[in-house]
Amino acid sequence: MATRRVERTQESRRLLVAAAAELFAEKGYRQTSFIDIADKAGISRGSIPWHFGNKLGLLEAVVDDQLQAVLTGFAPPAGERPADPLDQVMDFIRLPVTRLFITLLAEAVEVGSPIREHYARLHAALRQGAQARIPAQALPPGTTPEAFTVLLVGAVIGVHAQWRVAPEAVDLEAVHATLRALLPPGLGQA
Repeated sequence: MATRRVERTQESRRLLVAAAAELFAEKGYRQTSFIDIADKAGISRGSIPWHFGNKLGLLEAVVDDQLQAVLTGFAPPAGERPADPLDQVMDFIRLPVTRLFITLLAEAVEVGSPIREHYARLHAALRQGAQARIPAQALPPGTTPEAFTVLLVGAVIGVHAQWRVAPEAVDLEAVHATLRALLPPGLGQA
């Protein structure tokens, strides 16, 4: 049984990760300070280095937390059939927290960015998750699963970025229907 101190420590960590995720999505990684995060979480800013070592450690916790939430959301409950992957992708794009991934992308592509490696891990996990859901026999001839998932994840990120920038100009339902029509039979079906 967890002691009260352990419970408080876990709750403080959870609050800091949630506050940082929201602020990183809103302001970006570089523009968010320990003070901003501590104020939003309602916790002492000294707690951040105690829990995470530094700001980069906090970012890693945020990315890991959000990635785990995404991957868990894609996994079906025990004994149930997996949901349609394209439906899941469209649901993912609409989640408020996915704004974080677009905000971080802008910083991650800069040479020397402290978050580049973390973002590369995120993309690798998304590709791996997508590849696990795509039956190799459904791929077009001459297509490798690796190349196909790079293309698919890139398309989703591009659609997501366009929708976040100009939601009035991007009809997600039409994009969903078009992507389904373009995919070979067997892909995008649960």
